[in-house]
Amino acid sequence: MFNFKPDRSQYPAIGEDGKLEIDLETGKFLKLWQGPNHPGITGNMSVELTVCGDEVVEGKTHVGYLHRGFEKLMERRTFIQVFPIVCRVCVPEPDFNEYCYAAAVEDLAGIEVPEYANWMRTLILEMGRFNSYMMFLGGIGGALGLGIGGQWMTYVRDLMLDRFEELTGARIYHMFILPGGVRGHLPEGFEGRMEEVLSTAERYLADMDRVMFSNSVFKTRTKGVGYIDPALFEPYGVTGPNARAGGVAKDVRKDSPYLVYDQLDFEVATATGSDIWARANVRREDVQTSIDLIRQILKKMPKTGPAMAKIPNVLHWKIPRGETYIKGECSRGEYGYYLVTDGTGYPRRINVRGPSYTHAMALLEHLIPGTNISDVAALMVSLHTYPPEIER
Repeated sequence: MFNFKPDRSQYPAIGEDGKLEIDLETGKFLKLWQGPNHPGITGNMSVELTVCGDEVVEGKTHVGYLHRGFEKLMERRTFIQVFPIVCRVCVPEPDFNEYCYAAAVEDLAGIEVPEYANWMRTLILEMGRFNSYMMFLGGIGGALGLGIGGQWMTYVRDLMLDRFEELTGARIYHMFILPGGVRGHLPEGFEGRMEEVLSTAERYLADMDRVMFSNSVFKTRTKGVGYIDPALFEPYGVTGPNARAGGVAKDVRKDSPYLVYDQLDFEVATATGSDIWARANVRREDVQTSIDLIRQILKKMPKTGPAMAKIPNVLHWKIPRGETYIKGECSRGEYGYYLVTDGTGYPRRINVRGPSYTHAMALLEHLIPGTNISDVAALMVSLHTYPPEIER
């Protein structure tokens, strides 16, 4: 068997400040840029790579290419005017921002959401989770040269966007979840059309199992690559599928149930490899979980009932002084909104806790040294991050 032992004598030394001593003038090192790429997984962000041969010795994340400053924009708008902004904090899965913000407002305003609206919100969130995972599966395939996987998953995602458009009137930014409930009821015949989408999705996912997950090249390029030591989960704020791929069953839907998740039957997918392969497999199982949950919701949810609670005139709405933190489980892990009010018609402070901030910044920069150039894209995609959460 061919064995290759790299010459580590050319690697940079570590200075007294703990940073690498990289002298580009020696010719031993080269600067390359990964990104910024758009759209989708990894999005508008880039990584400044320092390489020695084809191996990365240092990586620095650069953001700022995107619309930013969401939190400050929210603080200068009335509570209802915030909604066109919160969607933009995560484009592939915008509904989670709607839910977290609406639930925070309801908590401080003392609003009780009708049962029907809670079922509808859960449905919307699982539809959004499904779409986010479609983007991930297509992205991880594309990052390793499987272009057909990206085409398949984009097609299936587009079918779910048809259902979003039918239900909310929009394909991307839905603004369907509002303080007090949701904007409407299920259209007639929606359940049947949704089942067609889910059945189609399962057929294409079976193809992905054969073409990607059973592919020896995909296995070789992902197993043992991008390993995250479970000891790093707490100090680096690793959550969601990235933690569950390392054997830690973190899922807010189970740990702190919200909406109607305590009335649904599902298990949290875990793995032990904590590498790119494990993270991809956990998300593949999560897709099937979302499909099962959507079917359960449509079967169990009430057929009638109020979709909105009674709320004050939103143009003159003043919420009592207070503060709250609302969290849930998005496709990338724990997602939360911290809202502070001062009794006026505007939020005093809004802070968005998105998992992409820690996963794409500190964690990625920790994992990237020692990675081959050809594996950088797969490593970035495997962490499943969305830059708008970073630049919020």
